[in-house]
Amino acid sequence: MALVRLLIPCLVISADVACSCQNADDFVGASSPGDIIIGGLFAVHNEMLHPEEHPIKPVIQNCASFEMQVFLQTLAMIHAIEMINNSTLLHGVTLGYEIYDSCAEVTKAMASALRFLSKFNSSKDIVEFKCNYSDYIPRIKAVIGASYSEVSMAVSRLLALQLIPQVSPASSAEILSDKIRFPSFLRTVPSDFYQTRAMARLICESGWNWIGVIATDDDNGRLALESFGVQATGKNVCIAFKEMLPAYLSDSTFNAKVDRTIEKIVKESRVNVIVVFMRQFHVLKLFNKAIEKNVNKIWIASDNWSTAVKISTIPNIKQLGIVLGFGFKSGNLSTFHDFLRTLREKPSENNKFLHEYTMLLSVCAHLDYHDFQMCISNQSQENLMQNAENKHQIWRDDFLIANIEPGFIHGTILAVHAIAHAIKGQCENRNCKDPYAFTPWELLEELKKVTILDDDKEITFDSKGDMSTNYDVLLWKEIDGHMEITTMAEYNIEKDCFIFKDEEKKKEFLDLKKVPSTCSQPCRPGQMKKITESPHTCCYECVHCPENHYSNQTDVDYCSPCDNRTYWAPANSATCYRKAVHFLDWTDWFAIFLLLLSAFGIVLVLTISVIFTKNVNTPVVKASGGLIVCYIILFSHLLIFLSTVFFIGEPTEFKCKTRQAVFGISFTLCISCILIKSLKILLAFSFDPNLQNFLKRIYKPIPIVVTCTGIQVIICTFWIIFRTPFVKPNFSIPRAIILECNEGSIVAFGIMLGYIAVLAFICFIFAFKGRKLPENYNEAKFITFGMLIYFIAWIVFIPVYATTFGKYLSAVEIIVVLISNYGILCCTFLPKCYVIICKQETNTKSAFLKMIYTYSSKSASSVAVSQISLDSKSSGSRATVSDSCKSEKASANGNCHFQVPEQRLIKGKDPPESTARMLSRKRLSSI
Repeated sequence: MALVRLLIPCLVISADVACSCQNADDFVGASSPGDIIIGGLFAVHNEMLHPEEHPIKPVIQNCASFEMQVFLQTLAMIHAIEMINNSTLLHGVTLGYEIYDSCAEVTKAMASALRFLSKFNSSKDIVEFKCNYSDYIPRIKAVIGASYSEVSMAVSRLLALQLIPQVSPASSAEILSDKIRFPSFLRTVPSDFYQTRAMARLICESGWNWIGVIATDDDNGRLALESFGVQATGKNVCIAFKEMLPAYLSDSTFNAKVDRTIEKIVKESRVNVIVVFMRQFHVLKLFNKAIEKNVNKIWIASDNWSTAVKISTIPNIKQLGIVLGFGFKSGNLSTFHDFLRTLREKPSENNKFLHEYTMLLSVCAHLDYHDFQMCISNQSQENLMQNAENKHQIWRDDFLIANIEPGFIHGTILAVHAIAHAIKGQCENRNCKDPYAFTPWELLEELKKVTILDDDKEITFDSKGDMSTNYDVLLWKEIDGHMEITTMAEYNIEKDCFIFKDEEKKKEFLDLKKVPSTCSQPCRPGQMKKITESPHTCCYECVHCPENHYSNQTDVDYCSPCDNRTYWAPANSATCYRKAVHFLDWTDWFAIFLLLLSAFGIVLVLTISVIFTKNVNTPVVKASGGLIVCYIILFSHLLIFLSTVFFIGEPTEFKCKTRQAVFGISFTLCISCILIKSLKILLAFSFDPNLQNFLKRIYKPIPIVVTCTGIQVIICTFWIIFRTPFVKPNFSIPRAIILECNEGSIVAFGIMLGYIAVLAFICFIFAFKGRKLPENYNEAKFITFGMLIYFIAWIVFIPVYATTFGKYLSAVEIIVVLISNYGILCCTFLPKCYVIICKQETNTKSAFLKMIYTYSSKSASSVAVSQISLDSKSSGSRATVSDSCKSEKASANGNCHFQVPEQRLIKGKDPPESTARMLSRKRLSSI
């Protein structure tokens, strides 16, 4: 290869173009006189050549490796100064410049800064030591530069001694915003804080969290790495490895560390994104080695090299993968392009950089684009001098324009304009032809307040001395076989967001997500991260969300709990589901069955009503208490059956308040009427005088029914007023909400049921007393059975109700209501209906009288025998049955049950037929 043959002998250092300076003027790279001198400090060469490993003598050494991009910055400074001098901005005051080469070395830059500090118009460049530099006039009024943050930090500390303004178009280290340490430093680019934040956001939005970082081992690299680490941590991005390369190519360990870095990249196969904070010549070395090793990654470039043409034109650069970068915003550079096209016509006597470039053109002109670029960068001074003598000068305008990195050029021009506008402010009331008209520190104060127009947009320095311009997000794309640096988006530093010009650019951004760079596979919705033993939070396992928890995003740290009252979620769920609301619905098969039973009961009640209405004058109906009482009892049964409707369907406040009251009052009314019937039967067929008297005193049908029912009405009224039942959603079931009626007060509910139970027990006792009455017309026995059914049903109900849970709790209550209601209804009326329908011969007056006569005869005999037995035990008692009857007549309104002569009873004969008939009539009238 022609380039290799050209560079083999290039080892000896010459003593001309970039040699050690013999005097101070040799130290200047480019200069021009003027009324006000502005200093320039640029790393036109990126390497200092040391003859030995450690310097022995304090001699400023030669530089090598011509930097085309930085050379263009010096031209941009010269162009901007010439534009200002040719304008009316300063009204005849001309700007001059002295530009120095820092060679990317702090020591060389410090030497330049010392000359900046030297006293104006001093032939020996003396820097005076003073306690107060307020009136001190140095050689220059302001400095533009340096190219690298590490150099700017060192130079700014020196310039701060006299508060000489320093405006950098490229140094972006965050620490330089500290105005306590760097009070005279300003810059036309944003702080690295915004760049590292933009990088972290880009990585986060692309779904990457496992990345590598490579930086130079200098102040700028370490500070950028620290800032990025903080930003990345805030976005949950983990740094898998950090590699630091020596800041200077002359370091003997440089190549070994590059090799080690490449090995680390290859080893970390899960890392597909690498952030690079390095200078251009570092990146060149790294990429050449990466191409040899077939490394294919996504490279995120810092502003130092994101627009470097000499890197984008490396052969086979596309094999490295995707290169993304952040570059400073640019403006209209058309006038600078015109300046470059006329550059060959300008003299180079006072511009050693330009002179060196013309010689490089002559030596390297025969090479193609990339080799030409490499030839310029690597040409040694001896080889340059030897070859330039025999070459014709060839100018390549296209090469200069092609190597422009717009952000740096624009920043340099802005720096010159800012200084010029500050000078204008100082010169409004002064004669600036006089170098002593103002001091640098006065210019600094003016510079902080200056406002300049950039593409019709006003920009100023903020309180930290920074111009907060946006970043261009750059994407290196292969177009027509050449790598082009295109703008994919703009990063707005104020809003912390990316702005896309069109959908195509946005699609390019979204396509980045296709490349994974994660320590662990992303956890899907329904999963959460479980941290492993790795020290990095980005390395984890994915576990399912537990029950009633969910995650609806990827890579969540924890699953969010569902609102257990109204929502639920199965394990591994990505969402919460609303709990189904359960109640005994009308469409439920069991509810339908219960409704059918209630409907059948209603039909049965109506049927019995019809039967009793048609047979209203029969003894059976009359013996049942008459049609009015039967209707009241049947009506209460009807209400009880209807009350079951309130237990079905969605519970409402009305249903909850109504259902127990309707059931309780209806059942009380039913039991009260049956109690009256029990009393009446017992009164009709009882032969115990004491019991007869007691029953006659208490037998008041209407007051008893009204009182018994009224007490229940009062109980229910107080219940509804003071502790009213209400609708209560029950959330204890994991996946459902049970809508149920809370009774409000269990005590009130118990009192209501207990009161019914007391009435039923009294009714049971009275009915039990009359269980041996005439068989065909005996209600007492069936009332007893009905009450037993009621007690059994409700005794069983209590534990079942207490242990039942869910929507069928209402069904349990319906069942016990139906059982008790059916039991009492059937026992009370079905035997009578049977007699009315099937045994009509017994449902006549004569048959009824005969039955009463037979029963009365047996009862009278039994009573007479009992009386004789009593007389025999009682000495001197000769009272007759007739006397007893007379006595009873006097006390009981003449209702005598029997009248039998004492003699016949003693002889054991039956009472006369007239007596039996009289008893039968009285029984019938009582019933």
